Amino acid sequence: MAQAARNCAASAGRAAHAPRARPAHAWTRLSDEALLSLRFCDLKLSVEGSRLRHRVKRLYAELESRGISVRPHVWLSEEWFSPDGVPGIAVPFYLAHPRLERLERRIMREVEGGNGRQLMRILRHEAGHAVDNAYRLRRRKRWREIFGPASLQYPHRYKARPGSRRYVHHLGEWYAQAHPTEDFAETFAVWLKPNSDWRRSYAQWPAIHKLSAVEELMASVRGRRAPVRNRTRIEPIDRNTRTLGQYYRRKLARNHQIRTVITDELLQRVFASERPKRPTVRAAALLRACRAQSVSSVARVLGMERYSVDQILGMLIERAESLSLFVRGSRRDAIRSSRWMLERIARLYSQSETPHLPL
Repeated sequence: MAQAARNCAASAGRAAHAPRARPAHAWTRLSDEALLSLRFCDLKLSVEGSRLRHRVKRLYAELESRGISVRPHVWLSEEWFSPDGVPGIAVPFYLAHPRLERLERRIMREVEGGNGRQLMRILRHEAGHAVDNAYRLRRRKRWREIFGPASLQYPHRYKARPGSRRYVHHLGEWYAQAHPTEDFAETFAVWLKPNSDWRRSYAQWPAIHKLSAVEELMASVRGRRAPVRNRTRIEPIDRNTRTLGQYYRRKLARNHQIRTVITDELLQRVFASERPKRPTVRAAALLRACRAQSVSSVARVLGMERYSVDQILGMLIERAESLSLFVRGSRRDAIRSSRWMLERIARLYSQSETPHLPL
């Protein structure tokens, strides 16, 4: 007993003088500016060493409970996707560490998949793509009859029909309407969710036929080994030599382009592209004439600074001039519509403000 006590004391003495363990990721202590200078491959991230591991295991358990033998492999990349022909899921790198989530939120104002509920919703959606790839379901006649041809060109943007009941609602933004493969993935996700009451929720919707088709397709592969089992990883971050700063510059530029497209669409919805036959004024002139009142109204409704709203309206005036737009209908209606448009666009910009990165 005395010898054991001496051994414990010696061990405690060695532990007291042992150097402290270094943090797993030294870069967690860096400032945002210093962090942006690092390359993806220098982060040394992995799914296994992150909170994602538990969510992936939960996804596997859900698939097992449905009798699906496929276990999509998961790797870290720049964004969410499941490549054609690959029964796996790429997950954004920032979800692998809280420090990177904070950076993402600071720059992009949101973290896609940043809470457990949203993360599982996206994983179920991507699992739908992975299962589709694993069993080559899109080649089946039944799949094509229900969802349409997967060979359709994937659109850069799509016009949704919010009132349509031919599609399930899962991720939001009526994403199932974007493409047949997204329609299947969204329907699969609703079907896969534990304790899903889709039979009751969608009983009066035409989309119930799609859910029944997924049930039928999954019954046909239940317990069967998938013909596609490759473990290919597309664009993994451990082989990505771009810096985080380069990634965010490109991402911000892409978001700016998307906002520009939306802005032009709204302007062309409110104003006419061709000069009406009767005498009328240019859209830019109308926006200038009611600038003060519009800025005050929208700033009050959204709780934004007048200066910010005024800058956005200035941009709209410039775009209206570039597009050579004219007022259609009565002046009163045009002013009301222009304020509605300004509110929509100001809200869009306020939710995804572009910060100035010191790169």
